Amino acid sequence: MLEKVEDLEIRLLLEALYQRYHYDFRNYAQASIKRRLKQAREQMGFRSFSALQDGLLHRPALLSPLLNYLTVHVSELFRDPSYFRAIREKVVPHLRTYPSLKIWIAGCSTGEELYSFVILFREEGLEQRTLFYATDINQDALAKAEAGIYDLDRIQLFTENHRKSGGKSSLSDYYSAAYGKASFDKSLRKHVVFSDHSLVSDAVFAEMHLVSCRNVLIYFDRGLQDRALGLIKDSLARKGFLGLGSKESMRFFQHADSFTECVRDEKIYQKSSK
Repeated sequence: MLEKVEDLEIRLLLEALYQRYHYDFRNYAQASIKRRLKQAREQMGFRSFSALQDGLLHRPALLSPLLNYLTVHVSELFRDPSYFRAIREKVVPHLRTYPSLKIWIAGCSTGEELYSFVILFREEGLEQRTLFYATDINQDALAKAEAGIYDLDRIQLFTENHRKSGGKSSLSDYYSAAYGKASFDKSLRKHVVFSDHSLVSDAVFAEMHLVSCRNVLIYFDRGLQDRALGLIKDSLARKGFLGLGSKESMRFFQHADSFTECVRDEKIYQKSSK
């Protein structure tokens, strides 16, 4: 009985979050969302999910810290270098044929994947003709992405990833180091649009040539995964590309027939020309 009451509390909390602030976590994978809510409740000092719900409804300042628990910020520059090497070697040659490009990094978190793409496109001579859209539902994460400042002790890993991805320059060309931080050059943000956007509830906003949506779908339930993939499909230009995370796949989804495999091992797909 205690477990059922707790599940009801969680459902009501998520409904309150949606109705009050329009953040919709109601169809996220239940095991994952429950684990993160438990951590939030304990760390934020509430004895129950009902108490957390009450606080959230009456104290808007609690929204931001709660979202930091509910959204995942695990990233690094050129994470999974083989993915970026595949983008460089298999996708970029197609993108070169367009006079202008639109790239969408969906669920950009604190910006590491965004800067990976901008650096890659600069190295491949495509940055000046590209508009990058970096979106996330977490405003704090977006602010960190726009600042482009990371702990200096992460740079060694970033540098190694960049090298493995086929980098054609030194990563140190793109940042300055001081006081234990690495600040990425503001020129990397010249062609970037940072925006609050939810794959759960928002609509298509532009026609894209490449969408990178990595390690986002794994936190959704099946219905929400289909909804998000449908949104991405509708946002892609004919023969546009989609990159998913290493543990994600297009197979068995409602929109699978709209894509063909481009680089199977790296979960890169191309929208059909139909």
